[in-house]
Amino acid sequence: MHYLDQVQAAIDYIERHIEEELALEPGLVARQAGLSQWHFQRIFRALSNETLKSYIRSRRLSNAMHKLVSSNERVLEIALAAGFESQESFSRAFKKAFDMTPGEARKRDARTFLYRKLRIDADYLQHLHRHIASHEPQIIAMPARCFVGMETTFFSIDSERDNIAEKLPPLWDAFVPRMGEIEGAVPQWAFGIIAQSEAKTDKLRYLAACEVPEDSVKALPPGMQLWRLPARRYARFEHRGETTLLNNTVNYIYSSWLLSAPFRHSLDADVEEYGPDFQPGSPESRITYTIPLADDAPAI
Repeated sequence: MHYLDQVQAAIDYIERHIEEELALEPGLVARQAGLSQWHFQRIFRALSNETLKSYIRSRRLSNAMHKLVSSNERVLEIALAAGFESQESFSRAFKKAFDMTPGEARKRDARTFLYRKLRIDADYLQHLHRHIASHEPQIIAMPARCFVGMETTFFSIDSERDNIAEKLPPLWDAFVPRMGEIEGAVPQWAFGIIAQSEAKTDKLRYLAACEVPEDSVKALPPGMQLWRLPARRYARFEHRGETTLLNNTVNYIYSSWLLSAPFRHSLDADVEEYGPDFQPGSPESRITYTIPLADDAPAI
């Protein structure tokens, strides 16, 4: 099944179960797309520019609006069906979303405020990326690799608990002065390795690291970890510009290239590569971002 069809299948599932709290757990929704929770939420955020949780809430509020203007259901019943614990909490959320109370919406017949269901197709992607220059990655075969560095866990921007700004900059600030402690490290390169921490969560592991030859790994510096990545083919993209804009490139990879390419993500770790052309804070800086390809990826 094409990625676009997979994501649309999950959206259609949300619509069928919009009033069923347990059925809309992120892991269950991702399963409808045949993807891990993190990868589905990554793609969904890139496509829709909002988190899965916020989309579901918006659709529930829209569904509630429809009921208010087209039925005589009590506001409390509508609130409970929309997943709110009380009429008061529903009214606050409704007021924030539509700038009117449920009672005012019912009086105004405010159908024009309905939040429509997403329809993911090629035209939508073209519109979403009309200002992004299309580019193809290098497809490269990489041998098994070893990395030594300092690890943290975080929630990415695709999560409601996004804390990337709190976790990653301090990690790099702590790691960079200690790079010299890593015996046999490949010079002039540093790496950020991103992997899902558990199968059914959007919490991620991140290693700020140096690459090392396998035979040079003897004793690890205090507080550092060893990561091994298997031999695999990767799609390598070049990001030009400041590090703070790297997520724009990642969004392109996940929402445009990966959705239309004849490849699939292997669900192993993504890798940020910081080499000699990396210039912190400079618009001329270059970073490469690689994603691992599934074994059934076609030969190039």
